[in-house]
This record gives sequence, C-alpha cells and structure tokens, in this order.
Amino acid sequence: MPMSKIFSRENLIAIALCLLVILLIIVTTDSAPQWIYQGF
Repeated sequence: MPMSKIFSRENLIAIALCLLVILLIIVTTDSAPQWIYQGF
C-alpha cells in the first residue's frame, strides 16, 4: 500500500479530529487515569 494512499487528505483530517477529541476528553476530565485504566 503506497504511503500517499494512507496519508490522504481525508485520512489526515479524520486522524486529527480523533486526536483532538481524545485530547479534549483528557483535558476536561480531572480524573483521567481512572477511566484510562478502567479497561484493565
């Protein structure tokens, strides 16, 4: 699979949005470690 296919404009926007949402969740919750480690 060529790199240009993976790093297309749509994929980069989607990845950026996901990272932004994750960052927002971590910043807005005071007890971040609790829900991060809940799955273990």
